[in-house]
This record gives sequence, structure tokens and C-alpha cells, in this order.
Amino acid sequence: MYSVVILAGGTGSRMHREVPKQFLALAGKPMILHTLERLERIDRVGEVIVACHSQYKELLQMHIAAYMLKKPYTIVDGGETRQQSAWFGVRAAKYEDVIIHEAARPFVTTGEFQALMDCEADSATYGLDIPFTVSVQADGMIGGILERDSLVNIQLPQKFKRTPLLAAYDQAAKDGLVFTEDTSLLYHYTNAPIRVLPGTPNNIKVTDSVDLIAGEAIYREYIVGRD
Repeated sequence: MYSVVILAGGTGSRMHREVPKQFLALAGKPMILHTLERLERIDRVGEVIVACHSQYKELLQMHIAAYMLKKPYTIVDGGETRQQSAWFGVRAAKYEDVIIHEAARPFVTTGEFQALMDCEADSATYGLDIPFTVSVQADGMIGGILERDSLVNIQLPQKFKRTPLLAAYDQAAKDGLVFTEDTSLLYHYTNAPIRVLPGTPNNIKVTDSVDLIAGEAIYREYIVGRD
């Protein structure tokens, strides 16, 4: 069984809306509900833990009740950083197998969650090819061309074993290091093998109002009738 940690601790300041982006309407329902409803259909998901800003915990609980979600849900306070929110969520997990996903990525499919679980590796992530890659110097000038064949844009969801990941979070806190996602953190401290599964350009992270507009089109063309 899996514990799934959903990161929903952001306040969405870049969107300039009354509520964080994960609660904004997308295709007729709060964005976070798209992911939660898909997790409801996966038998191997034993619990869902949502790291949420304390101000919006009650709103999240209302949505869970209104959409009649049945999985066991735990809502924990989000941290000051994304890394802290993930740490708090994983710390609350009861199963050793853990999946981390972001509420702002509402276009992950049920099949993508299942493929991640089916992967034989203990740790795995999705990654998307990067079409153009250059390095930039401190003065803002291009400093070189990177070999794009060995580079990917990391996407979530990601899966891990809980115990080594928690140890990595603990050490990162002691060292004062902050990582933008969790495979980088785990690899930095353990050099553990991490499988990269082929990602999709549809699995975007909604960060601003333009992404919401694009998201409506992605939902119509990619999700409706398929997942």
C-alpha cells in the first residue's frame, strides 16, 4: 500500500486571487480535486496526506466532504518552503512506500500513478525531454551548450521509500540546504538509483493565470473521456 502526499501548502501569491491556486476552479471544480478524485480510484492508495496552509485547512476539509471522498485523509500544516511541506507530509505517512505529488499539477492521470507504482525501482520520477539547453554565466551571457540528451525536466509524481527520504530531509535541515524537488534531495544524500519514467508535456504545473487558461484546453483534449 502507498501513502500519497499532496503538496498544497502554497498561498498562490503570484496568482493574485483570494484563495491559493490549488483551490481555484478548473474545469468546474477546485484544482486539487482533480488529483484527489483520481487517487480515489486506485486500490493501492492506502491514505492521502495533504500538506496545506493552516488558513485553508477548513476549506480543504469542506471540499473533501462535498465531493464525498472516501480514502483516509490526513491534513498537516505546510511548511515555510516546499521542502518543509514535503517533509511534514512524509513524516505523517504510515506506509513505507510513499508518493509525492503537487496539487498544482492537476493533469496527472490515474495510469501515470499506477505506472509509477508498477515501476520496480524503489525511487522513481517522471521526466520530460528538454528541447533546448544552454548554460548562462553570471553576467547573463550564454556560456555554453549543454548536452540535452542527458538532461530532463523533472515532473511529479515521484515515489520513494519513506525511511531513507526522511533521513535525507533531516540532514538537509541540519545542513540548511533547500532543494526544488525530492529526487534531487535524496540523490544528493544517498546517491540512490532513481528511475526516470517518460513524462508528458500535458502534466504542467499551474503557476499563473495563463496556465489556468491553457489548463482548460488540456483538460478538454487530454483528460475528458480518457481518465
